[in-house]
Amino acid sequence: MWRALAFVALLALAAYGAVWLADRPGVVTVTWGGYEVATSLAAALVGVMVLAVVLGFVWAFARGILHLPERLTLSSRRRRQARGYNALSRGMVAVGSGDPIAARRHAGEAERLLGAEPLALLLTAQAAQISGDRAGAERAFRRMVDDPETRVLGLRGLFVEARRQDDEASARAYALEAARLAPSVTWANEAVMEGQCADRDWSGALETVSRRAALGLSDKAAVRRQRAVLLTASALDLEAGDPERALAQAREAVKLAPDLVPAAAVAGRLFARRGDLKRGAKVVEAAWRANPHPDLARVYLDLRTGDSSRDRMARAETLARISSWHPEARFAIARAALDAREFGRARDVLAPLLADNPTVRAYELMAEIEEAEHGANSGKARQWQARAVHAPRDPAWCADGLVSDRWAPISPVSGRLDAFVWQTPPDLLGRASGPAHDAEPVTAPSPLAGPETTPPAKPGNGLDASGTLPGGTVTPAVVPVPTKAAPAKLPEVVGPGR
Repeated sequence: MWRALAFVALLALAAYGAVWLADRPGVVTVTWGGYEVATSLAAALVGVMVLAVVLGFVWAFARGILHLPERLTLSSRRRRQARGYNALSRGMVAVGSGDPIAARRHAGEAERLLGAEPLALLLTAQAAQISGDRAGAERAFRRMVDDPETRVLGLRGLFVEARRQDDEASARAYALEAARLAPSVTWANEAVMEGQCADRDWSGALETVSRRAALGLSDKAAVRRQRAVLLTASALDLEAGDPERALAQAREAVKLAPDLVPAAAVAGRLFARRGDLKRGAKVVEAAWRANPHPDLARVYLDLRTGDSSRDRMARAETLARISSWHPEARFAIARAALDAREFGRARDVLAPLLADNPTVRAYELMAEIEEAEHGANSGKARQWQARAVHAPRDPAWCADGLVSDRWAPISPVSGRLDAFVWQTPPDLLGRASGPAHDAEPVTAPSPLAGPETTPPAKPGNGLDASGTLPGGTVTPAVVPVPTKAAPAKLPEVVGPGR
């Protein structure tokens, strides 16, 4: 609307000017070179306007002629860029599809047409990576490091190549430099923290976690969990030499993650060492409510040094009441009853576990009860041991395909923080579901029964002709768990989105 009003206003102004000139006629005389030209004012104005238009066309033509070489050069450059970006696009597609030959060809063409373009260098590095040319990839990444705009990306590529060559020192140096240049880069922060954890520099790792939280790279729940794990790791290292500092760190870890079993266990032990049994029991009981665990049961039963076996069994029963008779509480009561030589009580507590998909630990504990009551050569004990061979496994600390009887803050395979999870490991061999050896009921021996006799060995029951297990087995502290073979995959390539 405003444009229409402006156009009308200009049109009215032009009409007013024309009328004004018509009302005031005049003569314009031009004398030049002996000639004299006289005309009206209106004709003179029209002539001036025509002359201006002609001169404008002449100047535009002359300017086009003068700038023709530059325009031709610019046009050629644009065509090269178009061809270069086309080759770049095709090369990225070839890298994504895993075609090293096409990727190298398009990378060479893109670098020839685009020169030191960052994306061309990246394509060259990726083409070298999927071709297995590690030296070529490293050269391309070093060229990227020399350019301030691609320095962090080049450091990322060098970091990946150093990891592939198991050069942890160089990889850590690249990560540190990248974290210094770009503090918000996730991979650099994770690599720095991983190196600090590998060196057991828990205070440095805590600073890295705090810096990541300040930059918004981690949510609050993840930060709390990571801090709790790092504080627990530090407390475990300081438990023997500096118990007061270790206790302070363990208490903070318990506040951050009340369900973290190692934190509650070390806090309970340190409270017991200081003689504060009430607070130690309170910490362990709180963690037990959230996550019943055998490590917590051991700490709770050993809070007071020198207690009798009956006192330990009473504390185990307290854990059972807290957790509504969780299976771990039954194991704790059975172990305490075995130590107190109350074999009937131990059998009664284990009976529900033996009736519902019993595990290795249940059978082994029954074997210990029989050995303690009837001697090491008891036939019942050997039967329980034979059943344990084929029973489902008990939960354990698992991380990255490893099974360990102890918790660790980082995975020994990948170096990942808080990798260990309490879970049932995958079976090494397939087993049928359901309780094993259902044909024979679980009963306590009658005190009126005569001396036990060893049943003859049966083929396939895991016993030899003498009725004993064919050789002892040793369970290592850390056992690799085989996993299904993963399909072949392309090597990791470093791209802008990583």
